[in-house]
Amino acid sequence: MTEETISVMNEHLYNKSYISVFLLLEFSAIRELQILHFFLFLGLYLITVSGNLLIIFAVAFDHHLHSPMYFFLMNLAIQDIGTISVIVPKSLVNSLMNTRHISYVGCVVQVFGYMFFAVSDFFLLTVMAYDRYIAICNPLQYEMVMNRAACTKRVGAVWIAGFLYAVLHTGGTFASPFCSNVINQFFCEIPQLLPLACSNLHLIEIGAIVMSFILTLSCFVYIGVTYVHIFSAVLKISSIQGRKKVFSTCLPHFIVFFVFCFTGCFAYLRPPSNTPSHLDLVLTVMYAIFPPMFNPIIYSMRNKEVKNALSKLLGLGHSSGSFTTSTNI
Repeated sequence: MTEETISVMNEHLYNKSYISVFLLLEFSAIRELQILHFFLFLGLYLITVSGNLLIIFAVAFDHHLHSPMYFFLMNLAIQDIGTISVIVPKSLVNSLMNTRHISYVGCVVQVFGYMFFAVSDFFLLTVMAYDRYIAICNPLQYEMVMNRAACTKRVGAVWIAGFLYAVLHTGGTFASPFCSNVINQFFCEIPQLLPLACSNLHLIEIGAIVMSFILTLSCFVYIGVTYVHIFSAVLKISSIQGRKKVFSTCLPHFIVFFVFCFTGCFAYLRPPSNTPSHLDLVLTVMYAIFPPMFNPIIYSMRNKEVKNALSKLLGLGHSSGSFTTSTNI
């Protein structure tokens, strides 16, 4: 083997190992369709951010919503804003500027940010299930178990756990050099990055995903069992009005959790494709954009207290009742 050949091979390996820019999925090569994508995603982004901001302001400024359940809901809205803000703005810029590029650092930030907010979202939904369980199945213990200090600690634990998970998965994903910089997705997504790895170091992240799946499954089973107990307790309530009130606070959370898990499973359990497909794109939009967008709609449609607070916030009316279900925090 000549020195020239060795030099070419070394240069080739160097270029594969030190990728500084990734190429994201292009929605279309037609400029008009790129502009259409820009306005479509911009509309979805503005709807999501404004809807979740309304939830945050409603909980913050309406004293009827100063209770554990709505404190958790406010944090969920913050996480939803973070989730969509990590991935959509870059896609908007790329469509507007007719480019596909994202820097290596930008890709790391996207992976870390998305994992941080998405995992925190899931853990918070687990805590919210526990909150509803105590409120409905053990109401006499609610004020003691879900006091201000306890709720703050639980939310703090959720954010810390999300941060640690994001560090773990980001480190595992980028531990290996990449042989290609073409990502078949409109943002840096772990399942699409792993097949690009040059070495077996990416097995670290696969192992982390397996451990995360086991923990996620445990939370899923816990929430499922929790809601079996909740709905069993609800069916024992003799008052029809009482049942409606309980369902109005439990069903939104259950629907949000189901949508989050159902769409997320498609993303991380399906085998990654070597070529981009419209199905992958649709599924990604379903789990990455739709849940944060629909969460405030689901909660405001099914919950009278939230609707009253939003009406007052927007100057559309006055609260027709007071909130007395749980302790203020």
